[in-house]
Amino acid sequence: MRHDPPPLLSTTPPINRRQWLALAALGASASALPALPTWAAVPAAPADAADDAVRARLLDRITWGSTAQGAQAMAPQGMQAWLASQLRAPADAPLPADAQSQIDAMAITRTPFETLALQMQERQREARALPTEDERKTALEAWQKDMRNLQREASQRFVLRALYSPAQLREKMTWFWMNHFNIFAGKANLRAAVGDYEERAVRPHALGRFRDLLGATTRHPAMLYYLDNVQNAAGRINENYARELMELHTLGVGGGYSQQDVQELARVLTGVGVSMRPLDDEPPRMKPALRAHYVRQGLFEFNPARHDWDAKTLLGQPLRAQGLAELDEALDRLARHSATARFITRKMAVYLVGDAPSPALLDTLARTFERTDGDIAAVLAALFQAGEFQASLGQRFRDPVQYVLAGARLVHGDQPVLATTEPLLGWLQRLAEPLYGRATPDGYPLDAATWSGSGQMSTRFEAARALGAGAVANAGAPGQRTPPPALSQTPYLRQIDATLAPATRAALVQANSPREWNLLFLSSPEFMHG
Repeated sequence: MRHDPPPLLSTTPPINRRQWLALAALGASASALPALPTWAAVPAAPADAADDAVRARLLDRITWGSTAQGAQAMAPQGMQAWLASQLRAPADAPLPADAQSQIDAMAITRTPFETLALQMQERQREARALPTEDERKTALEAWQKDMRNLQREASQRFVLRALYSPAQLREKMTWFWMNHFNIFAGKANLRAAVGDYEERAVRPHALGRFRDLLGATTRHPAMLYYLDNVQNAAGRINENYARELMELHTLGVGGGYSQQDVQELARVLTGVGVSMRPLDDEPPRMKPALRAHYVRQGLFEFNPARHDWDAKTLLGQPLRAQGLAELDEALDRLARHSATARFITRKMAVYLVGDAPSPALLDTLARTFERTDGDIAAVLAALFQAGEFQASLGQRFRDPVQYVLAGARLVHGDQPVLATTEPLLGWLQRLAEPLYGRATPDGYPLDAATWSGSGQMSTRFEAARALGAGAVANAGAPGQRTPPPALSQTPYLRQIDATLAPATRAALVQANSPREWNLLFLSSPEFMHG
């Protein structure tokens, strides 16, 4: 029988981080602890507790975090069938109506990207042309505010999908690929483009073929602006994108390419850029012989008058195509290179297994990548079947994005859709991993050491306090006081109860209310790892 929790306000002072560390250091066994109050007593684990824990931890790893109901939804179809459904999940998996209505109301949903980008460019031009300094300042401030709102909408949309989409693996891999093919929203006017980049270049291919994903990012205006290929033209070569395309997106450092290969790929990329002219505008003027090679798709433009038409050799072999087809030939060669298979699959293993995946696992994944022509879902299926993956469940330290979203799903995932995601985005900012906020093209680090410093832990403790108190739900409903959930009573805690360390039990038994229990659990090593 479930009992109502005690009042939210406790007469005891809140437990701070130092006290938590002291409690965790106790290491007392469960038998030495006083009896838990009824609201904090975890229900007895069933006979198949080990299987329950595996299911719960698998959900923690494959999704953005288990909900309070834990692995119960997985049980009817079994783990293998559930995994197969996640690997096949469509990009348009339906969201809860309240989440979808928030997305539908966004400007990035209501207005096509190309129209939005051209409108914002025109507004900026008009603002700069105003006659007085005060008028220019006011107009530009309004323009900047609307540009920030476009980026914020993209962030909100991502969080809503991460929290509520049934296609959890697709959403988790969308973040991975956005991080791999990183762009920084703060550069130039990319705030208006980042949402479309995620929506049309990355999400549709997150579980598809790597070559398709690579090609989609290569042709998106956000990437071409971010890595300066809009400046790359015959006679004025800019190598920035070519270098990152090899070093960060495909072959990796030590992938067998030379500086000459970078220069040759930069020549391939000449003329590949962006047109900010009206969509129905005539092509730019060029020699008649070049007109058949001109390509305009939305804002993407291949301008043959800016392209280097001389013969090129890439990775020791000549390129035989010409014009834009030359780029496709180069991307085919990069995507199917053995160094790309090793580099990409190792990064996937680090993301989903741990900092030091074994050579045997890496060899299996790279061979799967090559055998399936870069089928991302096939690589993931091979990874999920590996004993090393299964042994890592519950052991992978969460980076800030995974920690915050896992906390939000556990606390709020089974409740009505959050009215605002702003508190969660604020915590990501404070934890130094804001969405679309990595200025350098390498993306955020995936290793545990980057995210486990003392400052990070102190801020996580504050986030745990807010999440455990239900403050995220209350932030979107002024005047509303939603009580914190009793996480100790949920199926999720019953499923993982047997995995809690004595030190964690010693800390949890000191809690005087559900709010405090939630805080301690969300701050525990068992929740820091997923």
